[in-house]
Amino acid sequence: MTETMPGEPANSPHPLSRARAEQHDRDDPLALMRRRFDLPGGLIYLDGNSLGALPRGVAARLGEITRHEWGDKLIAGWWQGWMDLPRQTGARIAPLIGADPDYVIACDSTSLNLYKLAAAALLARPDRSVILSDAGNFPTDLYMFEGLSTLMGKAVELRTVPRAAIMEHLTTDVALLSLSHVDYRTAEQWDMAALTHAAHKVGALSLWDLSHSAGAVAVDLAGAQADMAVGCGYKFLNGGPGAPAYLYVAPDLCNTLVNPLSGWMGHQAPFDFGPRYQPAEGIDRFACGTPPVLGLTALDRALEVFADVDLSPLYAKGQALCALFLALTKDLPGICPLSPATDSPHGCHVALSHRQAKTIMAQLASRGVVGDFRPPDVMRFGFSALYCRYVDVWDAAHALALEIGKSEDGLSDDQPQPSPPHPAP
Repeated sequence: MTETMPGEPANSPHPLSRARAEQHDRDDPLALMRRRFDLPGGLIYLDGNSLGALPRGVAARLGEITRHEWGDKLIAGWWQGWMDLPRQTGARIAPLIGADPDYVIACDSTSLNLYKLAAAALLARPDRSVILSDAGNFPTDLYMFEGLSTLMGKAVELRTVPRAAIMEHLTTDVALLSLSHVDYRTAEQWDMAALTHAAHKVGALSLWDLSHSAGAVAVDLAGAQADMAVGCGYKFLNGGPGAPAYLYVAPDLCNTLVNPLSGWMGHQAPFDFGPRYQPAEGIDRFACGTPPVLGLTALDRALEVFADVDLSPLYAKGQALCALFLALTKDLPGICPLSPATDSPHGCHVALSHRQAKTIMAQLASRGVVGDFRPPDVMRFGFSALYCRYVDVWDAAHALALEIGKSEDGLSDDQPQPSPPHPAP
């Protein structure tokens, strides 16, 4: 491992070493952020793209709300703060996605929010019936769109095409373009502004899944003129397992789109218990079920770690960690990088293919290096810039090299080769 650090000239007199990675950690303006998380000693956690680490203070806050608010206040807790949690938590998320706080709400799950907003888009374009997405989009997104076809009262076509073919299929019969801003496998990143502009040019609405973006890469929904967005709270936002999701609707659509799941929390006066549904004004109309107070409390407290963080260095560090890992692993035997080159837009995880990926990931976990495996042969490593260090990247790459060396020694020539990289957008 003699690559130079990302950003250094190729003829740098200082070859990459663990000591040099340690120096970068000492120079890191975000280094102290790691102290805000409870991480098991000795563990290199590179799976924050699936489940973020536990921020310190969350457990104590959950104990407080359980003992003193639920335990002592009982039902009065609804009138003494709990009802404010969906909007309060949404307002904390808003700066991370480039949105006005008045148009973000934390509620329900990502899947439900996708369903609500996709259906709303179809209702808003009654003369159109196509939802366009890429074939490699996250499966749940596609499943939810498929389910719409049985309930909309008209034929709904889910048109899935290769990433490279999205633009040519963005035609005047498309009601909704829905894409994941960062691909969950490869970390490829769409140009949100360009795709949204293209959708608007043919009269379609846009819906973005930010589950692998928020808290990891720069997002500017308002600047891109995106119509709608959803995302989960448990990945880079560190809200805990099963944390509530969130949604965004652009200001010019907030009072015109129809939420098809007209739950009582979206009513303009939910506690009047009127016999007919009347949608609330603004973003509140897109709520549905009773707020999950404990989950929202954990997410709301977890988001406090972003409150005093300069986002530009945060995003830059995430990109640098990915670049370092790719540089350290690109020449390992049997490895096929699936993530885009570091000079292309990408998320904060790296995907590598290897024919023994499942075995290698299990062995890495036994060494205290946690990433994840995706069938058939993909290894993913997520780099949360809030708590990942440069030395973690170096140590993880070193451990990976050792495990690949052991694996390659035991391979036969007739075993299948790694999958090729997915095509770039």
